[in-house]
Amino acid sequence: MAPDRAAPGRGRRRRAPLRARPGRRFYAGPVADVERLLAAYDAQLRLAGQATLPPGVVARWDGPVLRVAGHHRGFVSGPADLGVAGADLDALIARQRDFFAARGEAVEWKVWGHDRPADLPARLRAAGFVAEDEETVLVAPTRAVAARPATPPRGVVLREVGTDADLDRLARLQARVWGADFGWLAAELRQRRDGAGERLHVVAAEAGPRMVAVAWLVITPGVDFGGLWGGATLPGWRGRGVYRALVAYRAQVAAAARVPYLQVDASAQSRPILRRLGFAALTTTTPFVWTPPDATRP
Repeated sequence: MAPDRAAPGRGRRRRAPLRARPGRRFYAGPVADVERLLAAYDAQLRLAGQATLPPGVVARWDGPVLRVAGHHRGFVSGPADLGVAGADLDALIARQRDFFAARGEAVEWKVWGHDRPADLPARLRAAGFVAEDEETVLVAPTRAVAARPATPPRGVVLREVGTDADLDRLARLQARVWGADFGWLAAELRQRRDGAGERLHVVAAEAGPRMVAVAWLVITPGVDFGGLWGGATLPGWRGRGVYRALVAYRAQVAAAARVPYLQVDASAQSRPILRRLGFAALTTTTPFVWTPPDATRP
């Protein structure tokens, strides 16, 4: 899912145990008990349950990793310590690559800064995976962010969107902002919108009929972190408080759903803004992507 370049419900719910293991790398910050939050993040978010997957998306275990197919590209994730090394790890990596090669699809293997074994990135590179930009995993108490006043600039209105036409406009805006093909994004968001496992709140900032910024919030049952994703603002509207207003809006939605924390995979552009809003860094994350030769793509 696109980073933000920017547990729900009113009843009691079962939460994953918050157990920290020694040796983890984490960053100090204004959020209390950062190590405890990192343990919760690892337990609740790294290996999303199959029940939260939208229609058409399939997840299968291969040893310690979860392999997900059916999005615009495949996805592989594992626990903080894979428990395999050397030749066994190389074989595990090769199986994931070869599975998606047979489908003619790209695949992302997500690696966090505190992962073990430490040579996982090097072994992914040796298997043909390429590292994309490093992002910082930031968290903040939802209520604290929601309580900070932030309104969009004059003439800009925030509204939740979700029609097919709106999602197509969103994908075109993302493509314009990042200079890449986002034709897959509208279809993926429709999958998530129509699925039963999570709640998707897509928010657009509009100046008259024009969409000038977008972002979305994902709330997953039983998870204490609301995910802030997809933040993108047209160049002429940056530095005017639009992104900050989108963060505040989504925080208020999450607070109403009684989600304790917000979580962001933050790019270098959004990180300074989010730190000023009280977010603290837990770790880093880097997508490693293997892409098949053009000739093998369907």
